[in-house]
Amino acid sequence: MNPTTLDIALAGRTEHYTFNKHARQSDGAVWLQEGETILLATVTCDHEPVSEDFLPLTVQYMEKSYAAGKIPGGFFKREAKPSDFETLTSRIVDRTIRPLFPKGFYYPVLVAVTVLSCDEEADLQRLAVLAAQAALTVSSLPVEKPVCAARVALLADEPILNPTLSQLERSTLDLFVCGTHEELLMIEMQGLWPTKGQAQKDPQSEIDEADLLEYIGLAQRHITEAAGRYGDAFKPLSKTRTDWALKDEALQGELIERVERDYGAAIEATLEQMAKSERGGALKAIAAKALEAYGGEDQVDPKALKEAIERIKRDRVRRQILDQAKRADGRSLDEIRPISIETNPLPCAHGACLFTRGETQALVVTTLGGDNDRQSQERLTDKNQTQERLMLHYNFPGYSVGEARRIGPPGRRELGHGNLAKRAIEAMVDPAYENSIRIVSEILESNGSSSMATVCGASMALKGAAVPMRRLVAGVAMGLVLEGDRHAVLTDITGLEDHDGDMDFKVAGSSAGITALQMDIKLGGIELSLLKSALEKAKAARLNILGQMEAACEHIVINRKGLPVVEFFKIDPKSVVDVIGKAGATIRDLIERFDVTIDLERESGGVKVRGTDADRLADAVSEIQRIAASGGGQRRRENTISSYQPGQELPAKVVKVADFGLFAELPDGSSGLVHISKIGADGRRIRTLSDHFSEGDAITAIFEGQDDRKKIALNIKEKVQ
Repeated sequence: MNPTTLDIALAGRTEHYTFNKHARQSDGAVWLQEGETILLATVTCDHEPVSEDFLPLTVQYMEKSYAAGKIPGGFFKREAKPSDFETLTSRIVDRTIRPLFPKGFYYPVLVAVTVLSCDEEADLQRLAVLAAQAALTVSSLPVEKPVCAARVALLADEPILNPTLSQLERSTLDLFVCGTHEELLMIEMQGLWPTKGQAQKDPQSEIDEADLLEYIGLAQRHITEAAGRYGDAFKPLSKTRTDWALKDEALQGELIERVERDYGAAIEATLEQMAKSERGGALKAIAAKALEAYGGEDQVDPKALKEAIERIKRDRVRRQILDQAKRADGRSLDEIRPISIETNPLPCAHGACLFTRGETQALVVTTLGGDNDRQSQERLTDKNQTQERLMLHYNFPGYSVGEARRIGPPGRRELGHGNLAKRAIEAMVDPAYENSIRIVSEILESNGSSSMATVCGASMALKGAAVPMRRLVAGVAMGLVLEGDRHAVLTDITGLEDHDGDMDFKVAGSSAGITALQMDIKLGGIELSLLKSALEKAKAARLNILGQMEAACEHIVINRKGLPVVEFFKIDPKSVVDVIGKAGATIRDLIERFDVTIDLERESGGVKVRGTDADRLADAVSEIQRIAASGGGQRRRENTISSYQPGQELPAKVVKVADFGLFAELPDGSSGLVHISKIGADGRRIRTLSDHFSEGDAITAIFEGQDDRKKIALNIKEKVQ
């Protein structure tokens, strides 16, 4: 076929699609250009299905450094491990296109999306979805419905469709929606604190449910128009549909009927009031019993038998929900599982929370650090590296679900869940807070929505570390069972309901509105009316959980010991050089004496002092301010030295005990060092000074002059025996 080029103009942008020119050995390929950004998407498929009852779809989104005129950093100058952004974008594309495949299609499929050229304003996630769907539509795979992605920002309370990255940096909303001509398939949303061009002192980062539905409606209208135009433009270019053999579920009908008749009641009994681990063991026992009764492996395929039991279990779960408005664990449809909140259970951590909801348990720990502890990252669209103040790392070990699985590096699911929880709480941390924050969520037990347990636990762990927050944030996972015209929305779903339901819908927010949202549809799509019902029920559940969290906050005992203290103030910019001193001597002396870190801004005169002892930090601040006011620490020290005579005895106070000696403050406020070699009697050296001296001890020091670095050297009159 000859190369074909199509131009599609939508929402003020023109998308240039080129087919049949690049990667022609693949099943479907497209070269997509918007502005100066170019992506290549390819689809390949094996022609032998897997034996598992699962679509083995793999999506790989890859960014090439040359696309932005960069050479990869690090020792090896080539692309290696995917960045978090690449992994998260791969997940977005996967979650969008997976529902498009027909039931029973179990052939391995690889969708690869590569960024070849990138302009700094490009929305690469939106373009990745568009490129992947175009390649799928023209392939021979049985994917009939084109999809579209749309992003909505909020600037001065006005929604902006498909904003540039510069506009997104000024927005209080990041809403990403994917869908077909008729239905929504995937939604991600985050309330933002604007990083540039902030027009108001305290912008509202939470979104009201009614407003969110309005913005989703705006995105849906664009998607409906765009998907229709994609279908009209791409379908004539599609390859002849291969006669893909779909797994015929009817072939198992006889076995399912037999198992239903013989063991249906036993399977249903396993669903009632049983723990996840118990239920799994009971179903395995039923499978073993049925296999033996039916004549063993020679007569019945064990895998087919397991699938039949799973099908019956799924049918019973859904029927019970729709017919009786009752769930497997006995709860009503909108009932939340029992919640337990234990604050600061770790005495040496800055802040922690053990959050338990039903059989889901998260130990969430907050650690505070300085500017040097921030995570450096550089996206393809960034001119320079950016510093990430808040980090959230989510760990999901095998033991949390009773599996004997080696604990390794985080996978795509862990990165995705951690990113969702981070988006939920990020805008609620006071932007004026100076410390870097690392939150780690250790999932100790999981039976439904460990990411939302992470949101709740993270909010409480931040409170436990005395981090100022605008409002607490809670999260809840919602589910949906849809059969024809009948549907049921479930609140706080378990793993069973997630597995056998039709939707996984996670909503997090404060008492003022939603801060983060993630929705995935497993088969087909969802109408806006159902989404509205789910949002209303999620709000009621969230407010319930927030009430329990507020009550737990009253019992928090903050671990003050070791908790970082930060003081920020300004001095005359001309005095910054005096605080630094010659070759950094003055600032090193301050750091050693008061056990603090000091960051200076030469142009503005800003000083940031960080330490773990509030009293010593206050002393350090006073000393810095005095040095700046006196016209220079070094000049002040020289004047002091000239007023003392070698051998002169002076009353002094120990201000710090170090391994190598004592720092002592003299009457005029200057300080000097008594080296450990000068402390002791009869030539015996003291090994551990802290056994003999403490901060605040009064001593009689002997002035010896200054050393080569212009520092005061002292001796001590009274020797320690």
